[in-house]
Amino acid sequence: MKKYDYLIVGAGLYGSIFAYEASKRGKKCLVIDKRNHIGGNIYCENIEGINVHKYGAHIFHTSNKIVWEYINSFVEFNRYTNSPIANYKGEIYNLPFNMNTFNKLWRVVTPEEAKKKIEEEKEKFKVENPKNLEEQAINLIGTTIYTKLIKGYTEKQWGRSAKELPAFIIKRLPVRFTYDNNYFNDNYQGIPIGGYNKIIEKMLEGLDVKLSIDFFKDRENLSKLSEKIVFTGMIDEFYNYEYGILEYRSLKFQEEIINSSNYQGVAVVNYTEREIPYTRIIEHKHFENGDQEKTVITREYPKDWIKGDEPYYPINDERNGELYKKYSKLAEKEKNIIFGGRLGKYRYYDMHQVIEVALNDIKEEFGE
Repeated sequence: MKKYDYLIVGAGLYGSIFAYEASKRGKKCLVIDKRNHIGGNIYCENIEGINVHKYGAHIFHTSNKIVWEYINSFVEFNRYTNSPIANYKGEIYNLPFNMNTFNKLWRVVTPEEAKKKIEEEKEKFKVENPKNLEEQAINLIGTTIYTKLIKGYTEKQWGRSAKELPAFIIKRLPVRFTYDNNYFNDNYQGIPIGGYNKIIEKMLEGLDVKLSIDFFKDRENLSKLSEKIVFTGMIDEFYNYEYGILEYRSLKFQEEIINSSNYQGVAVVNYTEREIPYTRIIEHKHFENGDQEKTVITREYPKDWIKGDEPYYPINDERNGELYKKYSKLAEKEKNIIFGGRLGKYRYYDMHQVIEVALNDIKEEFGE
């Protein structure tokens, strides 16, 4: 007899939801994580009374009422609205591209004037059948916005020239001809009051959780503990990189405590010039309207991922897509393994998508 019904590898959002829902259905779960904390990438650390998002800014947003009500059953959310700004060589622009952006760029006032200006630029530099990201972006938005707000940021994010990046990366660009700085179009958005840890703590309350446990260092013994395994790590690592290594982009975070109550006046500032090595600065207190005497900022540096680094963004290009299909076929044959989360499914999921997928997987697992 196995001691547990499920061994859940990864105490992030997907693994925690699965553990919570399975235990509600009378199943016994063991949750392990190689990190020394629960929560995966949504983990917050309290520094100077501020909930610091340790693995980058996490802003919850969704138009799925079921997902919104589900996550609100664990914690109350505030009314935070994501309104980041872009800093290009000291010039400040509103994001996403909207009438405030266009007014600052060209002094246009009406939507008609803004549309005319964009169309003029697009027509002047239009390229038939764009071959790279730069040509595609200019076709979509013109040269001014591309040069100031897209080019440098994108090149830092991907670690290569926009002329070397495939056109399909930018299929469309969000453009709004209204004076609206709300980044998301979703019906619901906010930050959990007291931080994301509260959600995961409630989900895992009363369950067996072991931290600083590397599944691969004791795979054989850990696998004997349960009838099934829910695996939220890298799918290629699970199969010992049998077909090759899937690629990711990684991040480096540089945290700083500043003896000031307000450093930049907004939670997120994107730095869009290529010469500045970080893509953005996050000032965490603004997520929860904090009035602490000090503030904490994080500079975010994109970097190439090498084996052993923390993987953040799957690179969903043609080569990696084909490679993932091979691993996916192996996964489909498994009767006692469930792959989940951004790494297990090799998808770039936002939090609301993780919840949706996890709840669907639970229904499928229990035949509901």
